[in-house]
Amino acid sequence: MSKIDPAQFEEAANMLKAIAHPVRIAILKYLENGKMLTVTEIHELLEIEQASTSHHLGILKDKGVLCSKREGKNTYYFLKHDRISQIVDCINKCSCKE
Repeated sequence: MSKIDPAQFEEAANMLKAIAHPVRIAILKYLENGKMLTVTEIHELLEIEQASTSHHLGILKDKGVLCSKREGKNTYYFLKHDRISQIVDCINKCSCKE
């Protein structure tokens, strides 16, 4: 068995904490399948204030869940790791009532 790196688990826990908010889970759902969206596009989809959207995107980016890319006047956000979608799908499946 290989040695466990506590720092790796710390990083994973911080990513999960960042995801653990209804607005942030919704953001991740909108960014699935390689989609790239701007703050404006996301705030319109979520129907929340742009400042609130920016706050949530900042947390997700800071904790390594999202990346951003600037193109002209726009900054596009996207999932840093495609597998994050699997985490969100798992959470959705586990929270569904049968």
